[in-house]
Amino acid sequence: MSIIYILIPIAMIFVTIAIIVFFWAVKSNQYDDLDREGVNILFDEDLPAPPIKEDTESQQKTIKPSDLND
Repeated sequence: MSIIYILIPIAMIFVTIAIIVFFWAVKSNQYDDLDREGVNILFDEDLPAPPIKEDTESQQKTIKPSDLND
């Protein structure tokens, strides 16, 4: 039963910290635009373009229709 005297103040401290963090998040505009971040994941605008290889040996040979008949 004496553990209740320890657990209740600890629980009250956790609730107080959670309330403080929530009001801080609201005050710092964390909840202003909830839809933007969910949609941003669908677009790859921030990704850099892949490098272009200038090496002609690494390029694949194009197959012409006349090559298939041989």
